[in-house]
Amino acid sequence: MKHTRILFKKSGRNVSRFIMLVLCLSMLLSMSGCGEAKMSQKQVFAMDTIMTLTAYGKNADKGLNAAQQVITSLDAMLDPEISTSTTYAINNAEGQNIAVSGQIAKMLSTAQYVYKQSGGALDLSIYPVTKLWGFIDDKFYLPSEEEIQVELQKLCFDKLILTSFPASGSFAVSLPAGGQLSFGSVAKGCAAENAIDAMRLAGVTSGIVSLGGNVQTLGLKPDGSNWHIAVQDPNNPASHLGVLSLGETAVVTSGSYQRNFVGIDGKTYHHIINPATGHPTENNLLSATIVCKDGTMADCLSTAMFVLGETKALNYWRENGGFEMILVKKDNSIVCTKGLMEKFTLSNESYTLNFVE
Repeated sequence: MKHTRILFKKSGRNVSRFIMLVLCLSMLLSMSGCGEAKMSQKQVFAMDTIMTLTAYGKNADKGLNAAQQVITSLDAMLDPEISTSTTYAINNAEGQNIAVSGQIAKMLSTAQYVYKQSGGALDLSIYPVTKLWGFIDDKFYLPSEEEIQVELQKLCFDKLILTSFPASGSFAVSLPAGGQLSFGSVAKGCAAENAIDAMRLAGVTSGIVSLGGNVQTLGLKPDGSNWHIAVQDPNNPASHLGVLSLGETAVVTSGSYQRNFVGIDGKTYHHIINPATGHPTENNLLSATIVCKDGTMADCLSTAMFVLGETKALNYWRENGGFEMILVKKDNSIVCTKGLMEKFTLSNESYTLNFVE
């Protein structure tokens, strides 16, 4: 059956969307007690969002410039719609090996681990299905089940081969012909992690990057205190529901409120596609926030835990460990893992908070 592509009403898009993404995990950077430490800040537009980079100290400007270079380099490398990108080369290699950077190799190996441990909840080869729904070019579309099943046949992340060549320190990747990758669920986490590393190499000892829902910190605040990172309220994206007090770590949130559209049927469809169904994920969650030292891992886990839903996400946490988690549910309750008991403070009385063992 032939289906007509139909445009739908956008929800929270364009400039306002980028502003909301910046607020997804807003930085509460109080200057009190920071002494004479110089603060420098830079905003960068990359990976479809506005990114805010902040560094302190005499090497702040040098660090910010280094971080910006890392981010823009990764952006050019990862966009599957740009013919000069590495991702485009992988997707059009017809099964042949493509040389990739260590950064891409790290993203792929991390995503492969989460894919296996989560039973496929994170699948970077979901790109054809995501594109079918219009989340890549903003030409939103309600596909038929037949169309979805055709695109689901292209999923092949379990067949991706990542090869390491220790003697040269190089990497290569091959994907079955017809398969297509997107790094959308891991790119910002990797970019934040590498931006922090670049700042550190430049001599910065205190800094923070906010990349549209991904926050990663370097050291502590200049006065030696923890960073205060606000967790966005999915029911009111202009506000927050609580605050995390943390040292050097990554905080990443995925949620149904971040990118969505309203169809002609009046239903809201969001961008986090369940690889098992080809449809936007439906469960009892509004958002999943991951706290983890590894920014790349945190980004992978935030998507996977959202797709898994509360029960399976908690089971994953208990069985695998290595991270903490905040799950915001549709009934306005929040489930928080015990490692955040002394670190997360609820600030919105419309929510109830429960810590789990």
